Amino acid sequence: MPKQVDHRARRETIARALWRVVEQRGVTQLTMRVVAQEAGMSLGQLQHYFASRTTMLSFAMDFASEQTAARVQKGLVALGDRPHPRDVLRLTLAEMLPLHADARATSRMSAAYVLEALHDQTVHDQARRGLAQGRSLVEQLIRQAITDGYLTADHDPATETALLLALTGFGPLIELAVIEPQDALTAIDIHLDRLFSRT
Repeated sequence: MPKQVDHRARRETIARALWRVVEQRGVTQLTMRVVAQEAGMSLGQLQHYFASRTTMLSFAMDFASEQTAARVQKGLVALGDRPHPRDVLRLTLAEMLPLHADARATSRMSAAYVLEALHDQTVHDQARRGLAQGRSLVEQLIRQAITDGYLTADHDPATETALLLALTGFGPLIELAVIEPQDALTAIDIHLDRLFSRT
């Protein structure tokens, strides 16, 4: 019998190869041929799964988002039943920063994706939807925290969400060694402590 090919696994292999190209060589080297070489396959094999650089990049970004969500979910399980929203937000923000190998790869992937989105309308629309969805999830956490009495009703969910998401901007500062990772985590902790002290 012919060997069954796990197409999803093959696409994920390509996505991880793309991450490595971005992380090690930069987005300017991101071609289908280079990714194929990194994935250990021919260009023709890669094109069987992705017809264009854009579709390949979009899948790799979606996969990066899935991996981040999986890490957050694993962290939530470790927090136990009904964790404090401060802890949920801290976990979520920390996983969006390049603090370990997987998060660093997805962080650099995200940066490359945003650069691509500035010049490609299809990528722009997809990136915008993804960011808007992430923003909505954070705002839901804030609204639920207000409903549950962890935050007072005078907090504006939209503003608090914007301030929290601004903390994910530490990524480039960490990558370029302007600040240490612990400095970013300290700033996040101080902000969350101030946010949840007004109850």
